[in-house]
Amino acid sequence: MSASGATSSGSNGAADPSGPRRNSKRPKYSRFTQQELPACKPILTPGWVITAFTFIGVIFIPIGVASLFASRGVVEIVYQYETACVPRNWTGNELSFIQNGNADKTCTATLTVPSKMKAPVYVYYQLDNFYQNHRRYVKSRNDKQLMSKKYENTTTNCDPEAKGSNGLPIVPCGLIAWSLFNDTYGFSINSKALEVNKKDISWKSDRDHKFGKDVYPKNFQNGGLIGGAKLNESIPLSEQEDLIVWMRTAALPTFRKLYGRINVDLNESTTIDVVIQNNYNTYSFGGKKKLVLSTTSWLGGKNDFLGVAYLTVGGLSFFLALVFLVVYLVHPRSLGDPNYLSWNRTPASH
Repeated sequence: MSASGATSSGSNGAADPSGPRRNSKRPKYSRFTQQELPACKPILTPGWVITAFTFIGVIFIPIGVASLFASRGVVEIVYQYETACVPRNWTGNELSFIQNGNADKTCTATLTVPSKMKAPVYVYYQLDNFYQNHRRYVKSRNDKQLMSKKYENTTTNCDPEAKGSNGLPIVPCGLIAWSLFNDTYGFSINSKALEVNKKDISWKSDRDHKFGKDVYPKNFQNGGLIGGAKLNESIPLSEQEDLIVWMRTAALPTFRKLYGRINVDLNESTTIDVVIQNNYNTYSFGGKKKLVLSTTSWLGGKNDFLGVAYLTVGGLSFFLALVFLVVYLVHPRSLGDPNYLSWNRTPASH
C-alpha cells in the first residue's frame, strides 16, 4: 500500500499542470518584445503607390532639368598636351626627353574661347591614370612634421623619402610631397600677359590646421632622383599653396587640381596664347596631362551626371506611376478588409 501510494503521489506531482514551472526559458511577456506597440504600418494601396511615384517624378524632374541647365551653362576649355609638347625629334622617346635635364621643355599652344567666360575663370591641371589613392602613397607623409617645427625630425611613414642623401630629414617628407606637380602655365592675349591669381587656391582649414606657419622646407628634392617641383625654403608650408592643394590626395585616378584663377572676363572667340613648361613625368606610367580653363555654376563645375541621374529617376517614377494606373484601371482588384491584419487585432490577454 505504501509503495503504491508513493508511486501514485509521484506520478500526480509530475503531471500536475498547476505546479510552478521552473527553469523556463520563456521570456516575460511585454508589448515591446512582442512588437505590439502602436506603430505606423502603411498599407500600399494602388492609390498610395501611384501617388508616391507621381510625387517623386514631380520633384525629381525639375531638379534634374535645373541641374542639367546649370552644367550646360559652364564654359570649359580642355587642352591635352603631354604628346603635343614633345618635340618631333623626341617622338617615341618621350621618357628620355622628360628625364633629359638639357632638353627644352617649353611649348606653346593657342586656345580659342568658345563663348564668353565670366570671371573668375578657374585654371586646373588634370592628370589621368595617376593613382594618388594607392595605400602606400597616401600613407607616405607625416602630419606632425607638416604642422609643427618641433617635429621636423620626425619622418615616420615617409620612406623612401624620409632622409636625403646627406642623412638629414626631408621637410616635407614622403612620396606625396616628393611627387609635387611642377608643370607651369603662362597666359597672354595679344601679347598682354594674363595674371593668374594663386592666392587662396587651397582649403583654409588645411592652411590653418594642417600646415604650420613655422615649418619651412629643408633638404627637399636634394637627392639624385627628383620627383617634382622644388619648394622655396624661405616660405613656410602654410603659404605654399601648390603643395597644400597637391597633398589633398584624390580618390580616383583621373582628377583635377586647382592651379589658379584668372580674374578677368574672356570674351567669345578670344585667342589665348599659352606657354607651357612640360616638366612633369607622366610618360613612365602612361599618364595624360590636360590644361583646363573653366567657369562655375551654382552646382560647381561642368558635370552632367547629377542632372541626368535626377531626370532618369524622375522619368522612371512617372513611367511606373502610369503603368500602375493603367493596370489598376484595366484590371481592378477589390481590397481586403485591413481590420483582419494581424496588427489590427486586439492582442490576447497574457
